[in-house]
Amino acid sequence: MTLTDILTSSDIAAALRECQAPDSFNFKKFFQTCGLTKKTGPQVKEIFRILDNDQSEFIEEEELKFFLQRFDPSARELTSTETREFIGAADHDRDGKIGADEFLELVHS
Repeated sequence: MTLTDILTSSDIAAALRECQAPDSFNFKKFFQTCGLTKKTGPQVKEIFRILDNDQSEFIEEEELKFFLQRFDPSARELTSTETREFIGAADHDRDGKIGADEFLELVHS
């Protein structure tokens, strides 16, 4: 399964356009624009599985840096500030990584 099996290419492109400049990434706005906030829990968890590049069942800080590139390989990397803010917002158990349930909660918050 791929991201475009769940999200539309046009919505993904629109979300990526909104955060082209460094330090302009807003995860809530990104989730809304790409259509992720409208997806069911199982769909969001499938997106998480796709984004979990090493299939560790967590998205670690190093993986999160390449978050936008998982949607489009030509997208930019997240800055250190954006990465820290993203993890800080999702990592409720403070283990330094984002699990599927934490991701789901963040998307639907």
